[in-house]
Amino acid sequence: MKHFADKVAVITGAGSGIGRALALELAGRGSRLALSDVDPVRIAETVAMCDKAGAEARGYEVNVANRQAVLDHAAEVVEDFGSVNLVVNNAGVALAATVEDMAWEDLDWVLDIDFWGVVNGTKAFLPHLIASGDGHVVNVSSVFGFVGVPTQSAYNAAKFAVRGFTESLRQETIMAKRPVKVSCVHPGGIKTNIARDSRNNSPVDPDKASAAFDKIARTTPEQAAKVIARGVEREKPRILIGADAYVFDAIPRLLGARYQRPAALLARAALRFAP
Repeated sequence: MKHFADKVAVITGAGSGIGRALALELAGRGSRLALSDVDPVRIAETVAMCDKAGAEARGYEVNVANRQAVLDHAAEVVEDFGSVNLVVNNAGVALAATVEDMAWEDLDWVLDIDFWGVVNGTKAFLPHLIASGDGHVVNVSSVFGFVGVPTQSAYNAAKFAVRGFTESLRQETIMAKRPVKVSCVHPGGIKTNIARDSRNNSPVDPDKASAAFDKIARTTPEQAAKVIARGVEREKPRILIGADAYVFDAIPRLLGARYQRPAALLARAALRFAP
């Protein structure tokens, strides 16, 4: 996909953050947009912004954790637009809790959205991407798809799984000579509401955790959107966003499993001296 003009792009989690920024980026590039979110108010706002930018955009209220809803969404998008060229499985949530303390329902919530939502979107739209003759799947993982982090086991599990699923899919499309490219996105700290909207059952006060995240999140959603668009144009299998993403990518390459003990000690020290 060397250009986005007149291409039909599907973006989940487009009601805010990276999803909204990417919708606006592609709107400026002439894409036709099928935008979804679980929040109908947020997605209506994004559609209005894309309309103002002169793009053809439609909004859909979709819970990506609901497989049948995603399958129905794919059929509806094809009926509305005629084809699909690009799918960005971006919707995601976060949870801060130790394995010992996390509730089962919170674990299911993260995995159902962050992993199964990606699988549902990929499976539902893949036949249509193949049929287009010029398709691209973009699945959003995280830097936490490279390394494990205390209190992030559920999120780690989902994002590691997204990475493995996506890399396997890419190899399958190469083997089968399908007209579909596949990219896995690994954002570092992005200035979004994901930390503020997360569920928290960790020893850290959620407001303090959100404030700390805001301080270290150096990349804007708009910058992230440009990096993703450029990565799609260049058919990159792995798209890293932010300088911190390159650091997280390097840690397991350089240290292997040895990174885990110093990371744990650093996290314990940070918890001890948290204001």
